[in-house]
Amino acid sequence: MVIDDDIPFQTSPQKVSRSLYGDISLFVLLALVGCFMAMPLLFVISNAFKPINEILQFPPKFFVRNPTLDNFTDLYYLLQGSWVPATRYLFNTMFIAVLGTAGHVVIASLAAYPLAKRKFPGRGFLFTVVVLSLMFSATVTQITNYMTMSWLGMLDTHWAVIVPAIGSSLGLYLMKQFMEQVPDALIEAAEIDGCSEFRIFWNIIMPVVKPAWLTLIIFSFQGLWGAGGAAGSMYIYSEQLKTIDYALGQILAGGIVRIGPSMAAQLLLLLVPITIFTLSQSSVIQTMSTSGMKD
Repeated sequence: MVIDDDIPFQTSPQKVSRSLYGDISLFVLLALVGCFMAMPLLFVISNAFKPINEILQFPPKFFVRNPTLDNFTDLYYLLQGSWVPATRYLFNTMFIAVLGTAGHVVIASLAAYPLAKRKFPGRGFLFTVVVLSLMFSATVTQITNYMTMSWLGMLDTHWAVIVPAIGSSLGLYLMKQFMEQVPDALIEAAEIDGCSEFRIFWNIIMPVVKPAWLTLIIFSFQGLWGAGGAAGSMYIYSEQLKTIDYALGQILAGGIVRIGPSMAAQLLLLLVPITIFTLSQSSVIQTMSTSGMKD
């Protein structure tokens, strides 16, 4: 029997043997894990609609018995009575979150492209520095960031929060790892067609690594949206420049009598990050079109 080397050897596809009992067991297990992970969110939603007597009940009840909107009404009146309008606090938060996220994604992508696809002296050393910087938490670098912002004259401005967020090393590491999976053949073909370096980056690399920068948007936005309290106390001093998170923290620091509005505030602060994640979820979980391509 002669085997022609030009004809690739073909094997019959392997069928996964899984019983109906196994499928049901897997579904039940995933459902239980999903319910367990959703419990904190459900508890926050339930607490936002509880009257104060149910919030203070011990042992606490997971679900609300007599739902009410009094917590949201009280929170509204507390915000209306503040010196700075609540819309100003909200604008400051959105300005910091949107601009910081956009800047972080753009700068991280631009820096990751040469690290992933271009060879130059010191590339390995630079990436090692990036990886080592991931070991330090935000608490460790707070003093350094404060001194840097002071030297740059950015204290008591929104840029004191935006600039450190733009320079975060997490986005650079994430984008670099994804860009390394893009086949060099795509870049070489674009160079042969006469594409400029920026066009290769913008029209070829960025669409391919779309799941990466969408995931980075979620992480960066969530971090900046919830950074208002720390930023308001460390970098920003003017009341009209502070964020909604800091404002709510100050208003609700009145003690146990304001525990109901605090529960409503927690739910409102969660709505925006959850909405961003929900809108981007379908794109984040997509598999890159070139994930199986090799040079």
